[in-house]
Amino acid sequence: MLEPLRQGLPPLDPAAVSHAASCALPARFEAVREARQFTRRTLGQWDVGDRFDDICLVVSELVTNALRHGLPPGSAPCVMGEEHPAVRLHLMRWTERLVCAVRDPSHDSPLPREADDFAAESGRGLFLVDSFADGWGWHPLTGGLGGKVVWALFRLHAAE
Repeated sequence: MLEPLRQGLPPLDPAAVSHAASCALPARFEAVREARQFTRRTLGQWDVGDRFDDICLVVSELVTNALRHGLPPGSAPCVMGEEHPAVRLHLMRWTERLVCAVRDPSHDSPLPREADDFAAESGRGLFLVDSFADGWGWHPLTGGLGGKVVWALFRLHAAE
């Protein structure tokens, strides 16, 4: 999962991860709230300093996009009890970096909304991710997982 993060970013040694957590999210829009709660609990145990709110906002946007655009066509993510491929949230923390990554079953690339179309009712999620994270990207997954992962990187200030 970390291989796509190495493209264009400083090296992130998987062995140097100090904390990692993940959760599977159901294919319904209530999962955004569940992802936020999971992130708040997890970050509350990790010292992320002043990036707490930025990370929580970006997680909400990435999970919303995965539910809205990453599920198979015709699946109604707002209907309780239907079985769909899960969306999965991963949080990984290094000493001075944190990555949140959201996996979904779609192979379609995430498309940020054009800056001149910011007034559109939807499509601002990746604009917010770009504004609040220090970097973001996506990568298709191969093998048994399939789909893609969309990730956001946050630089954390070293404890003084």
